[in-house]
Amino acid sequence: MQKGPIFTLAALLAATLALADGAWKWTDAEGVVHYSDVPVEGAEQVNISEYSRTTGARISRPPPAATAAAESVPAAAAFRYDSITIVSPAAEETLWNIEGVLNVSVNVSPALQNGHRIRAYFDGEERSVTGANFTIDEVFRGVHNLQVEVIDATGKLMIRSQPNRFYVQQNVVKR
Repeated sequence: MQKGPIFTLAALLAATLALADGAWKWTDAEGVVHYSDVPVEGAEQVNISEYSRTTGARISRPPPAATAAAESVPAAAAFRYDSITIVSPAAEETLWNIEGVLNVSVNVSPALQNGHRIRAYFDGEERSVTGANFTIDEVFRGVHNLQVEVIDATGKLMIRSQPNRFYVQQNVVKR
């Protein structure tokens, strides 16, 4: 019996288990923060247990072009956001009797910079907002999706949240 393939398989399994708790974090040329299980040039290793699906972090493999672009930009040259999350409404939350007005609260870390603004997408349609706490009118009964992003003064995307699905219900009064 050949032992070489067995040792190779055991070594690969050990390496996989050693990396199971780790991930890599980097920012691409457009300032968008990415997370991956594959190391990328200039990425920092993070403990994956610090993050969850509710943080808005997306685990993905870097496209080859993003890696090359990240190498050409000095790390300290551009401002970066660590996270953006929709605090309210919470993902999968059911809202009752909101009378058509949705109150939204967004958390951006670090704080929103001068000249940067939040852009919101409600059910895929861009909505004008004035800050991290805003309202959206004409939100009626049903299933809805909300996503927010930060853009700089030139319109360049800095960071984007995960889509947040929520539900609106309305009590019915029978007469």
